Amino acid sequence: MRFDGRLKTWNDERGFGFIEPAQGGDDIFVHIKAFGPRSGRPQVKQRLSFEIELGPQGKKRAKNVLAARTARAPAGPRRDSPAQWGTATLFVIPAFVIVYVVVSALWRAPHVLAALYAGASGVTFIAYAVDKSAAERRRWRTPESTLHLLALMGGWPGALLAQQFLRHKSAKAEFRAVFWGTVILNVGAFVVLCSPIGRPVWSPA
Repeated sequence: MRFDGRLKTWNDERGFGFIEPAQGGDDIFVHIKAFGPRSGRPQVKQRLSFEIELGPQGKKRAKNVLAARTARAPAGPRRDSPAQWGTATLFVIPAFVIVYVVVSALWRAPHVLAALYAGASGVTFIAYAVDKSAAERRRWRTPESTLHLLALMGGWPGALLAQQFLRHKSAKAEFRAVFWGTVILNVGAFVVLCSPIGRPVWSPA
């Protein structure tokens, strides 16, 4: 027997949420594995059709979940599409290269920093690729906090490239806001550490 309802809550990182049944009653637990292969990524308020089974602990959970035919995604950019202003943000990378050259000319920034930025960017790009693959295959996702930490540690150029060329994490406003915060903090820390103010931290007299 199938039931109708709407997705009330959804944790994209952990891959589960709760369905509010149309006929009323308690919310029904639903795992990402309960969705059909062509259901697409679950979205809050999405109308669903599902069956119910009992889990290992005797609690109800949804199975064979399908998106209701009458349900349509709200108008606007797709989640896997880059933000409208996303491509322009790639100019931040050459702008940072200019900042790096100027700072190096003024205060002789350690050459190892360039290697650290390149290495961190490579690792971050791979992390984004792995997370996108996990999302498409409905597997365990990389926490957003991990992606932000990699960006903060100098991998933000690689994150920018991944967001645009992999079309991943490029349209979620909340994620982008935190991401740009990590970029500002990282660039600010770079300038301060290379300046006479921060030089004693890594270059003792």
